[in-house]
Amino acid sequence: MSNMSKSIFRTAFERVVEARQRQADRYVSSAMLNLDDTTIAAFGTTREELRRKAKSTYVF
Repeated sequence: MSNMSKSIFRTAFERVVEARQRQADRYVSSAMLNLDDTTIAAFGTTREELRRKAKSTYVF
C-alpha cells in the first residue's frame, strides 16, 4: 500500500474513534445526571456542565 492510502485509512479510523468517544461522553454525561449534586461535585463537574455535554451535537 502506498503512504497515501495508509494515511486515508488512518484518518478515517481516527475520525471513527473520535466520533465514538464523543458518543460515549454524551452517554456518560446523561447517566451522571441521575446522580445527586454532591456526587456530581465530587467528580469535579456541575449539573449544568453535564446537561450541556449530554445535549451537544456534532456535525461531521
